[in-house]
Amino acid sequence: MRGFLASSIGVTCAAALALPLTPPALAAAARPAPGAEAATTVARATEPDVPGSTQSLPLVRLDGDRTAGPTAEQGLPRRDVRRFSLVGVVWDNPDGQLHGRVQVRTRDAATGTWSGWQDVETHNHEHAPDPGTDEAASGRVHGATAPLWVGDSDGVEVRVSAEPQATGGDWADRPAGALPPGMRLELVDPGADPGGEGAGVGEADRRAVPLNADTPDSANAGQLTDQQRVAPYIGPRPRIVTRRGWGANEKLREKKIGYTKKVKVAFVHHTGTGNKYWCKQAPSVIRGIYRYHVKSMGWRDVGYNFLVDRCGNIYEGRAGGVAKPVLGAHTLGFNTNSMGIAVLGTFDSKKPSGAAVKAISRLTAWKLGLHGVNPRGKTYLKSGGGNLYRKGKKVRLNVISGHRDGFDTACPGRQLYRKLGSARATAARYQGR
Repeated sequence: MRGFLASSIGVTCAAALALPLTPPALAAAARPAPGAEAATTVARATEPDVPGSTQSLPLVRLDGDRTAGPTAEQGLPRRDVRRFSLVGVVWDNPDGQLHGRVQVRTRDAATGTWSGWQDVETHNHEHAPDPGTDEAASGRVHGATAPLWVGDSDGVEVRVSAEPQATGGDWADRPAGALPPGMRLELVDPGADPGGEGAGVGEADRRAVPLNADTPDSANAGQLTDQQRVAPYIGPRPRIVTRRGWGANEKLREKKIGYTKKVKVAFVHHTGTGNKYWCKQAPSVIRGIYRYHVKSMGWRDVGYNFLVDRCGNIYEGRAGGVAKPVLGAHTLGFNTNSMGIAVLGTFDSKKPSGAAVKAISRLTAWKLGLHGVNPRGKTYLKSGGGNLYRKGKKVRLNVISGHRDGFDTACPGRQLYRKLGSARATAARYQGR
């Protein structure tokens, strides 16, 4: 069904990207909160010459008893840590699920102000490599929450509470379930962009796929390319910020790349990272997600094939070539013959920007067009298992589907999901249908 090929795509940039950076400095002066316990940060060592870092802090019982097994409530008291910008919780078993609530508070590194409690999206099991693949069977994969972008911070507090077990009786009288064993708080510093922080919009445009006759914003946008003359239902190629453009460190990922046969379905996701970012910060957010997927969750690369920010900028995700059918880890059981597009943010109650929805339309019009697929159509994918459908079942899906169409999940959020009909129609129009 697919072959794993050693590829040099994107790797040739590694020497230019892997610039040694000074590790983030500790806070100049400790600012312990009243009543906070003194604690030593347990951190993973920063890899030599790798921008960014990950601190991994084992969670403990909040009542102070560290000898007992999994309990209904764990966390960490307020403490000082090295600087980070993205946070998540991971645990040992990739098939284990956290049924409960994760909340974090963080301290702004510039002002010293503590945030209020923020919820971390816990249902992240459905974003994963397909069962039976080399990536899933690597032994490095962990269960995890979605990552949450909190901005430059140097203090953290976390609490994790299990939801009551559904055993009947009054909800308040139900015992709380056990939390998955081996839970750890992951604090990710995405590192500075080798090309200069704040590249986001202006610099990203300069390092995007060059404008040419098949780019809608070029002077030749009204002209057809040779490819479009032969296959007229291929939409114009949009600008795409390359991995080099958003500062990917190619030393983090595996060099082996998986390909699938074609792209029949585009699954739309939200990243669940929250909406508190500026477009100029989008490359940092993506570097944080990339490091979280690889170093914390154990995947071979970032899971999504493409990412989109609120300003409508499109970013290359998993390495292997933007025009090629790269096998991702975005929709459990349906990664084969599909691609994953993740919009940076959380869209359960907040509406996505018009620019982001338009970017989805432009991207799908081009990428699906390369495979002769009508964005307004339906098709079949064979389930790889681990989702709503038994392994081997052929499932009829919209060519542009939301993640929830293939799994019992809220992703891509109710508000973004409602925009997919508009995205399908606009993508078809870009294809000239």
